[in-house]
Amino acid sequence: MELISGEQRDTFFTTFTHQALHLEMRDVYAVTDEAARFKGFLEKGYRDHDAEVEQRRPWLTLIQTSTAAGKVFRRARIVSEPVTDYIRYEWAGTAVNVDAGEDVRWLPRRLASGIALPGNDFWLFDDSTVIFTVFTGEGQVFQRQLTANLVIVELCKSAFETVWARAIPHRDYTPS
Repeated sequence: MELISGEQRDTFFTTFTHQALHLEMRDVYAVTDEAARFKGFLEKGYRDHDAEVEQRRPWLTLIQTSTAAGKVFRRARIVSEPVTDYIRYEWAGTAVNVDAGEDVRWLPRRLASGIALPGNDFWLFDDSTVIFTVFTGEGQVFQRQLTANLVIVELCKSAFETVWARAIPHRDYTPS
């Protein structure tokens, strides 16, 4: 596997041709650029979408532009229940992503026991390239690993599609 930077990973979001699949399996992330938004969510008990709009605009614009061009973004999240505060925060902000064109589903972890899953979250681009995100125990990004190994690509594709088939669309899922 080749180690890459976040900037190198980001180029795939503009160069993929058909679909980008994202599987998230952690209950807590310590994403630096979300720290203030997450803190505000904990203090207020809701996401202030108006206050977040400038920070979220680049991602939402990317989704809108890509999906208007016929590209597909699908994200599946495997979550423990009852969910963590961080998952509540993610859930509270997901409708905005869905409105922009990203398709998001949620799979309670208790329904994932029979699925062969890779050890880390990943992006799968065009069924040909996988980028794993390896996190520290505290939820910070440790490294990103790029591979086009067909065996690994097929494992990730199979895992994602199996999770997707069992997962609940965002509009139908309420965190417990």
